Amino acid sequence: MTAADHFDALYRADADPWRYGSSAYEQAKYRATLAALPRPRFARALEVGCSVGVLTRHLARMSGALLAVDVSAVALDLARRRCADLGHVAFARMRVPAQWPRGRFDLCVLSEMLYYLSDGESAVLARRLPRAMGPGGVLVMVNWRGLTGTDCTGERAARRLCRALAGPFLTRESRRAQGYRLDVLIRRAGPGSAAPG
Repeated sequence: MTAADHFDALYRADADPWRYGSSAYEQAKYRATLAALPRPRFARALEVGCSVGVLTRHLARMSGALLAVDVSAVALDLARRRCADLGHVAFARMRVPAQWPRGRFDLCVLSEMLYYLSDGESAVLARRLPRAMGPGGVLVMVNWRGLTGTDCTGERAARRLCRALAGPFLTRESRRAQGYRLDVLIRRAGPGSAAPG
């Protein structure tokens, strides 16, 4: 069973399996994520692992254009419905990092998805991110600190990517809250800051 099949089955069985829309914990995490952003507005944002679109709606208020991607077609259908009134939000089915959108983003949010990546996939992501973000671009990573059901923990996944990005990105904030870790990195000016071709 592929990752897409796994998540499609999960969302068919329960339209919100992690209670993104109703959990007090998730709502507090979203507030903390948005509060950690260093500015109130972004021209073009990317959300990887958008799930059913709860955080997507929050990010849309701060974005001129927002691309939300997920590996699950079922989750994307639910997210599109949730955000149907937001004309500046686009959705795409994509398995990151093997697939990656074109262009440059000044905000990239990786929420609860890094621990699904292998070491090799994380290395590919670390190469893609600097090319996809211009100087001053903001990268936000949020990772659950408990058991993930994978071979990788959220802590390890975050440390792995932060280490790989230490050259092109500056860590603005790295903190642990109850249940999750939040990292905010800023793209430095320098080699690799051009948009991917």
